[in-house]
Amino acid sequence: MKIFIDTAELDEIREAISWGIIDGVTTNPSLIKKAVDKRNGKISMEDYIKEIVKTAPGPVSLEVIGQTSEEMIRQGRMLHEKFSSFGEVAIKIPINPSIEEDDRLDFEGLKAIRQLSMEGIQVNVTLIMTPEQALLAAKAGAAYASPFAGRIDDYIRANLGMKRGKDFQKGDYFDYDLLCRAREKKLNEAMENAKSIREIYESRDVNSLVSQGQDNGVYSGVDLIARILRIYRAYGFKTEVIAASIRNPRQVREVAELGVHIATLPFDVLRGMVKHYKTAEGMRRFMDDVVPQYRILFEE
Repeated sequence: MKIFIDTAELDEIREAISWGIIDGVTTNPSLIKKAVDKRNGKISMEDYIKEIVKTAPGPVSLEVIGQTSEEMIRQGRMLHEKFSSFGEVAIKIPINPSIEEDDRLDFEGLKAIRQLSMEGIQVNVTLIMTPEQALLAAKAGAAYASPFAGRIDDYIRANLGMKRGKDFQKGDYFDYDLLCRAREKKLNEAMENAKSIREIYESRDVNSLVSQGQDNGVYSGVDLIARILRIYRAYGFKTEVIAASIRNPRQVREVAELGVHIATLPFDVLRGMVKHYKTAEGMRRFMDDVVPQYRILFEE
């Protein structure tokens, strides 16, 4: 599995690269602005992006801001032309740039993905929340598809009446196995006195319970990625899946177990992956046990 770092902070990018595990970078305009602002006018946004691209050991995903296919194609070409001479660049295109129900922009992203891909420009399709969207991205020729695992977890918890910051924190693990067991228990209770299969099937209480804790048959962000990978492998799509919106190390492990191509990770999640209490305890014991005669071997 490749690991990208999800940040625009050059110091974080350089430090993570020094660990020898980074294969690329994902970022967005707000993260870039925040990083540039920290430098108090000492560098322009364009020059800062050039530094990121020059520093990265692999593709850097840069995002368009248009909503029509014409705007996104033009902006994608501009970003590629401005920065691809400094390193590898992928253009981030939203799977669906529509904001309003009737703005007729639903398929503008796919048009842009298709055209840029045909021109040999790598496209990273962003804001993927369903397997269906991922299927369309691959059909349009995307190099990368980025399903947002953490946001799906947040959405499912919100549908259960849970509020981020109150009932859970951003980095908390979403235990969908526990959720499934709880729903199964309540379903068994709701079906216990039913006289027929039809009565169960038509029961409002049963259907209400079935709809809770899922998003149209997707039970978590990790489950979303699993379903996308299953589709891609069934049809031999070359599009690589980037597990995005990853919130904690356990999520990283779970998408790695699925065989996801890439995970893009915040700096703090990367740092958390290497830590364990028993590892630190083992190091303390090891250092305490080093005998003077062995330590002499390392003295010049």
